[in-house]
Amino acid sequence: MEFDIVAIGSATRDIFIGIDDFKRIKSADFSTGEGLCFPFGSKLEIKKIVFASGGGGTNAAVTFARQGLRTACIGVVGNDFNGQELLNELAGEGVETKYFQKHDDGPTAYSVILVDPSGERTILSYKGEGQHFDAGKVVFEDIKTKWMFLDSLGGHYDVLEKAVNWAAANGVKLATNPGGKELGHGLEKLKPLLKNFSIFWVNQEEAAKLTGIDYKNESEIFKAMDELIGGIFVMTKGPEGMAVSDGKNIYRAKVPDSPVVERTGAGDASCSGFIAEYTRSGSIEKAIQFATANASSVVTQYGAKAGILKNGDWGPWPLVKVEKSQL
Repeated sequence: MEFDIVAIGSATRDIFIGIDDFKRIKSADFSTGEGLCFPFGSKLEIKKIVFASGGGGTNAAVTFARQGLRTACIGVVGNDFNGQELLNELAGEGVETKYFQKHDDGPTAYSVILVDPSGERTILSYKGEGQHFDAGKVVFEDIKTKWMFLDSLGGHYDVLEKAVNWAAANGVKLATNPGGKELGHGLEKLKPLLKNFSIFWVNQEEAAKLTGIDYKNESEIFKAMDELIGGIFVMTKGPEGMAVSDGKNIYRAKVPDSPVVERTGAGDASCSGFIAEYTRSGSIEKAIQFATANASSVVTQYGAKAGILKNGDWGPWPLVKVEKSQL
């Protein structure tokens, strides 16, 4: 079978916990300047609990599958109940899972997500088997696909390099939303691979750190990344939305107002939504609009997958205005 896209990345089992008795405290002792606190030695009532699957690789795969793309997903799970449940869920979405790696020496990656009434969350993450990706066990020669999406690979440069080189040699288009550990390898090591990407997606802080250019100097960041990336460069800007360059033009869109229940998976939904629509229409404007709609839908429900839009349904979200200007 030839796939439209193969997603490679993290796979986790998530539990979402909503507690009204959390207290937010502003303090420089916390890296974000604010902490989510509760009484030490206490017993608090859980108001809401939701079990779901997560991980950037599986979240993206579900977007692709729901958009009608023939999709496979490659990741790592433990040989345990949570791992099997995750694979069953993907199979139920029409995602091929036969390329997954199973390990016996530890449990599937697991996250406990503490949800504040505002929709913001704090994630307690156990990497589990997800950190044991084995490049030697990914038999790319057995895969036929038009596109390949690389999410966080746990810093495994050998997997990244093998995937990119195989795709380039076989005419497979590449898209990526790299994790911090992948970017942590540094520009010099990553540079030979970057020219092979048709879509490269990072946030502004990551782009600034990768290029060594001041965060505020957006024009220089775009200039540098356009020279490095073979295709489209997408830079997300938090509450300011996103900016996309095709090497000739910049496309910009703001974040629309939408009700927020819980934010987990919004970034994955936006990135995978962009890729899914771009592979279908080839339009950057439409890709931005669907990315925004998909993310807007995901944050209205608990979990990273429940709100992912289905093929032909962009939800009630108004199409965002996309501004286009020459570089």
